[in-house]
Amino acid sequence: MIRRNFIKTISAASVLGAAFPFKSFAKTFQSRTFEPAEIIKPKRIKKGDTIGLIAPASNIHEDELKESITNLEGLGFKVVYTDSVLARSGYLGGTDKQRADDTNKMFARKDVDAIVCVRGGYGCARILPALDYDMIKANPKILVGYSDITAFCYGIFAKTGLVTFHGPVGSSTYNEFSVNNFKNVLMYPSDSFRLFNAVEDGKDPDYNAYPIRSGKAEGVLVGGNLSIVCSLIGTQYDIDTAGKILFLEEVGEEPYRIDRMLTQMIEAGKFDKVKGVALGVFSKCESKERNPGFPTSFTLKEVLIDKLYNLNVPVIYGMSFGHIVNKFTLPLGVKAVLDVDNQCITLSEPAVL
Repeated sequence: MIRRNFIKTISAASVLGAAFPFKSFAKTFQSRTFEPAEIIKPKRIKKGDTIGLIAPASNIHEDELKESITNLEGLGFKVVYTDSVLARSGYLGGTDKQRADDTNKMFARKDVDAIVCVRGGYGCARILPALDYDMIKANPKILVGYSDITAFCYGIFAKTGLVTFHGPVGSSTYNEFSVNNFKNVLMYPSDSFRLFNAVEDGKDPDYNAYPIRSGKAEGVLVGGNLSIVCSLIGTQYDIDTAGKILFLEEVGEEPYRIDRMLTQMIEAGKFDKVKGVALGVFSKCESKERNPGFPTSFTLKEVLIDKLYNLNVPVIYGMSFGHIVNKFTLPLGVKAVLDVDNQCITLSEPAVL
């Protein structure tokens, strides 16, 4: 029997033990994790404030810098950056020292109100040991980015308790949906803000949201890019997920790789005490079948159901964050409610002061 025809609905998840012989079970092992002693909220931003642009991961092109400036100036902000933003060292945005120094300087500068990363790529984890966490804690400000910027969000939150933000980078598409969420979280915060999924055209199956296990969960939001979250397990920058709502997104990884990373998280105890799991859009993560009609891979959906249904907590796939055009701005370290049935995340408190 062809497996992708076997699993037709979410209700079939109850028989996955038979369909997937290599079913994983959570272990009692818990890796080294960190919980900030206190949560620090950065100051909200307003029109006329100054945004500092940095490239802490991959190198950027001048066009990406110009696009970032245009996007942020279009929202009414002033923009500053240093010469290091266009530096190159192999696939990195300059040497580790240049990227770390640029980040530390932007946090230290009194004329900079918030920091936006121009792009992700790779490189943030390399400079986590060189960040001045005492100085960052003494100068709390908004930091926004996604993908590889997850390493920054994790490291800074773990070391300082500063709320950081998984949201658009400077060169992202600043459309109405993304801008409205950006403004409502970072500029005009409220005691309760509900983030509803963007309405997609239905042509791309990656964007089709579906419940993996129904329900509602309350907890503090933490998460980001799946690959980066996995890479930080066992390090001094790993965040304790107990009692949290964990959000994850990914791009360009085939189902077996998603399986491998989720298995690692399960074996490391990262899902043992989570309250809920919100999955963004896993863009371009389906297998490239070599023999049409004779599948050699599980589908992404099959893998997600197999690995996450038996957690017995609310889980949903397809929320509006990740490597997609329509993006939420999600704060790490803020209380929230995940409502699977209504496909929304509600921030239960302001993320900024």
